[in-house]
Amino acid sequence: MHDLAPSGLMTEAENMAQGPGYRLIDPRPVAAESPYTFFLPSSVERDAIALGDQVKLKFEHIPPGTEWGVERMWVTVTDVAERGIHGVLDNQPYEPTASIALGDTIAFAPHHVISIRWDDPAAAPLVSRPRGHWERCMVDQCVLDGVEPVEYLYRETPDLGGAGDEEPDSGWRLRGRKGDATDVEIDAREAAYVALGAVLNRDDSWLALIDAPIGSAFMRDFANGRYERVER
Repeated sequence: MHDLAPSGLMTEAENMAQGPGYRLIDPRPVAAESPYTFFLPSSVERDAIALGDQVKLKFEHIPPGTEWGVERMWVTVTDVAERGIHGVLDNQPYEPTASIALGDTIAFAPHHVISIRWDDPAAAPLVSRPRGHWERCMVDQCVLDGVEPVEYLYRETPDLGGAGDEEPDSGWRLRGRKGDATDVEIDAREAAYVALGAVLNRDDSWLALIDAPIGSAFMRDFANGRYERVER
């Protein structure tokens, strides 16, 4: 919940977060929950936003849209001031009932920005990019659901996915903690074919092993928190 100013009026940040027919979504909570798959511009990049740059913002339609409740759209920056940033909407919303339209003025704060297109790429700040973990793996659904942590993982010759897949199979196969489950219950667990980053978002205890070669296998010792190399 946002804090209210002493007068009971909305704070400046809240005013910038919404306008007629829309609310800007703060992307920081999602980035905090998904650090391996959702990357935001750095504070250095946000501070460098200037006239003519394009920034992508996340709009929630108010009232809720009939087809698109939330849309990511580009805004061209027209003014940068200490009190906030202004720009014009560079997309026509897909939502047919949207109250905003191409060319409308949008006020926002730097933390609302989820992506930047620099008007002068040569002037963009030099920043290091986090490694993306988009290769696919097979993992127990209970790990993705946060019910069980990773306990056993091994890497085999990649054999999943298709020729048209955007990202290849990494060969990693990850199983959730067995606990008191029987072998029948383990075999009945639902599995998912997802990006490695999706697993790391839930349990990154095995990150240091991610570049281990094909044929590697590890079992987690919950007593000491380490993964021990094992034979498959």
